[in-house]
Amino acid sequence: MDACVRYTPAAMKIALIGCCAGAFIMPLLSTMMNLALPSLDAEFHVGSKALAHVNVTFLIASVLTIVPVARLSDIYGRKKIFIIGVVMTIISGIIATFSPTFEVLLIMRVIMGAGSAAITVSCIALLTDVYPFERRGWAIGMQSTFVYLGIALGPTLGGAICEFLGWRYLFVFMMPLAIVSLFFLLKFKEEPVLDTKRRMDYRGSLVYGLSILLTMYGVVNLPNVWAICLIAIGLAIMVIFVKMMKRSEQPILDVKVFKYKVFTRACVAAFMNYGASHSVAFFFALYLQHMGGLTPFTAGAIMFIQPAIQAALSAKTGSYSDRIKDKRILPTTGMGLIAIGVFMIIFLKITPNFYYIVVILILLGLGYALFAAPNTNAVMSSVPPKNRGEASGMISFVRQVGMLTSMGIATCAIVMIMGSKDSLFDPTTWEQFIQVIQVAFTICFGMCIVGIITSWFRGKDQRDPNECP
Repeated sequence: MDACVRYTPAAMKIALIGCCAGAFIMPLLSTMMNLALPSLDAEFHVGSKALAHVNVTFLIASVLTIVPVARLSDIYGRKKIFIIGVVMTIISGIIATFSPTFEVLLIMRVIMGAGSAAITVSCIALLTDVYPFERRGWAIGMQSTFVYLGIALGPTLGGAICEFLGWRYLFVFMMPLAIVSLFFLLKFKEEPVLDTKRRMDYRGSLVYGLSILLTMYGVVNLPNVWAICLIAIGLAIMVIFVKMMKRSEQPILDVKVFKYKVFTRACVAAFMNYGASHSVAFFFALYLQHMGGLTPFTAGAIMFIQPAIQAALSAKTGSYSDRIKDKRILPTTGMGLIAIGVFMIIFLKITPNFYYIVVILILLGLGYALFAAPNTNAVMSSVPPKNRGEASGMISFVRQVGMLTSMGIATCAIVMIMGSKDSLFDPTTWEQFIQVIQVAFTICFGMCIVGIITSWFRGKDQRDPNECP
């Protein structure tokens, strides 16, 4: 199908509704699970390091599948891959509801992560294909709004469900959303930018997967010596993967896409952004319920502040990014606000100051709203149509790797400072937990500074000369 085709307003609306409903599912489940962590600890008797794997397994699976899924969406179509991702999420959610052990729950989180990758990659690429350049930022902003709406409602709904029904009911609430998403995507008859000449690079997929698995598994298990060895091996295999991609006629990832300066530096900024701030929800969920003595519902209500701001402003900032001439201003300002919020977290005390926490959440919410949609718009608009599947996959990749790195920093700090005594049900461990927060977010603040510099010096070449008018 011609990449320059103009879709009817009705078709654009149907695609947007389907994408927004699908985009709402995974962040909702992710943020809900943060409020379920103490409940999981109480039922399965695992420590805070093991609890971190509820998010870590999800993220590793997502990172493993993002690049292959992006390639598949170029070959077989965005819509097909999107639908497969939703179906995987439904099946894994049903099984997770009846998890007899913590290990079964983690396996289902792996499947959810793969489904999430399929949804996220195909969603952004689909909207980029369907919406013209002058409305693309608005469409991506609307999609980001629903992502943040899921993040916003997750703590409140998750806290209420955990408190009054139990954590197993968390997965039930995604079913209506999945049905709505499937309905509209099936109603969307077009299949944009379907490249039947491209083929799947299975060997490249295997090498990529092995590299990511070893590297990320090593990151989340630092500071052990064997973890460092895994990282070194994984990175060495990644070098081999890049060389393979340069020689391949049908690469799973066209590394030439990195010649676009805006694309490359915006991806680096996204990695630093999510790497610096993703673990905030993990730490705050534990901090507010244990040291703050709050119920899951009350803790969720406080954590609602940050994503609620993101949901309220993302569509507006995305739309504004279509009109503003200097595309660096919005995302760089957002990174600056996130840096201030992350810096303030370093000074948390055992006795919470809830007003102080609210200020942090407001800053983070404003920062994310200014950064996410404008930065994604810059990434997707900086490459030609033939590379949009890869660009969508890469922005999802760096976001998920950033999130995983953030959780890796968290678990590494827990192991180094708390060791095996990582149960927060024991008040004698709280002082050590505060030290964990201080160490983790000092590192994260440094990542924010790098992100600010990279974001500002990304360049101004926003639109590809071959872009459709």
